[in-house]
Amino acid sequence: MDLRHATAAEVRRLTRQGQWTEPTAGLAMGHVQANLVALPRDLAFDFLLFCQRNPKPCPLLDVTESGSAEPRLVAAGADLRTDVPRYRVYRGGELAGEPVDIQEIWRPDWVGFLLGCSFTFENALLEAGLPVRHIEAGCNVPMYRTNIECVPAGVFHGPMVVSMRPMTTAQAIRAVQVTSRFPRAHGAPIHIGNPAAIGIKQLDRPDFGDMVEIRPGEVPVFWACGVTPQAVAMQVRPPVLVTHKPGCMFVTDLRDTDLEG
Repeated sequence: MDLRHATAAEVRRLTRQGQWTEPTAGLAMGHVQANLVALPRDLAFDFLLFCQRNPKPCPLLDVTESGSAEPRLVAAGADLRTDVPRYRVYRGGELAGEPVDIQEIWRPDWVGFLLGCSFTFENALLEAGLPVRHIEAGCNVPMYRTNIECVPAGVFHGPMVVSMRPMTTAQAIRAVQVTSRFPRAHGAPIHIGNPAAIGIKQLDRPDFGDMVEIRPGEVPVFWACGVTPQAVAMQVRPPVLVTHKPGCMFVTDLRDTDLEG
């Protein structure tokens, strides 16, 4: 099933029907993809403040009304309970399941957050002739916990997660120029080169996603990542917090160019 040129609505429809449960990299090219966090209203203000204080890993795109699963600003008529290919449910900081929908666990006091995703700028990287190895390989992007601490807010604190794409040094310089145009999709890389400098001990063992080939002459290039709230949930251990499964994003109606800053 080739969904590279599908509309965002078509991808969401297939997802809602259970016909697509895989990572969304390369789908509906040109449409903004988003990370999901859903949690009870009594935690929502703290998480909103956390996003505002940490815009690199958690750039806000939309926040639903309490109890509503419709992200009206970025995809009117969509449903955050069904329109993500696969979810992760954390209870007390432990992964409790990866369902294909969360209709049964959604509660009337829940609030949904959509955060910008680096998949958004990948089309721009490809158009600039830069490699996006996980799309080439047909797998998920590798993601890692770092030793970079996010700015705390209320109950939320923890390490930043980064995604990695290998490039030559010259390509990395060009990638900085390309991705800096998308501050609401993590913007420019936060680190290039030595993984140990940001606390990554084993590059070939990502904490989330899949490892990709790093070819001779290439260096790892790291961007802040919207999986950061999952690492935070594991550390803070809230009673319940729901996210997307890493790589399985919510596809919005926004166009990539809408996020250019």
